[in-house]
Amino acid sequence: MPLPTPTLVTTRLRLRPFADSDADELFALQSDADVLRYWDSPPWTERSRADQFIARCREMAEEGSGARVAIERDSVFLGWCTLNSWNPEFRSASLGYCLGKPAWGQGYATEAAGALLGWAFDTLDLNRVQAEADTRNAASGRVLEKLGFRLEGTLREDCIVNGDVSDSWVFGLLRREWQPGGHS
Repeated sequence: MPLPTPTLVTTRLRLRPFADSDADELFALQSDADVLRYWDSPPWTERSRADQFIARCREMAEEGSGARVAIERDSVFLGWCTLNSWNPEFRSASLGYCLGKPAWGQGYATEAAGALLGWAFDTLDLNRVQAEADTRNAASGRVLEKLGFRLEGTLREDCIVNGDVSDSWVFGLLRREWQPGGHS
């Protein structure tokens, strides 16, 4: 069953469905080795990956498996946020986000992810949302904690990217722990 990608507005941000016109900025983001240094896959080297990513966003909406939104402030592309792997039977999903360096340290990831989580808890009847972060990425861990996620464990050596072995934290957020607008 389709799940239309929402457009959400926060105090400073607009979250919206991806457009074909986002491809160049998306490629710039996903090909930045600094941005992806804790990612579970290497930076993109081919511009066609951006078109594939945007097509996959539309497929997610059509098949009803989640929602991926572009994040912008004053019409400037900052990055993206996703709620994917929606499982209606288990009432669960996964959260992810990626923002460019100019957006780091300003609370945009927390604001955007909080808006998407609010939509998801209201729309999808979720009970649990999971998120993972490389254990070296303390900033991402702080974002998740601000949103109310709890650290549930560590997946030891679960990723190898460009020859680097890394561990991942697993965070979980339950419906009863979610406090819309109550993030600090």
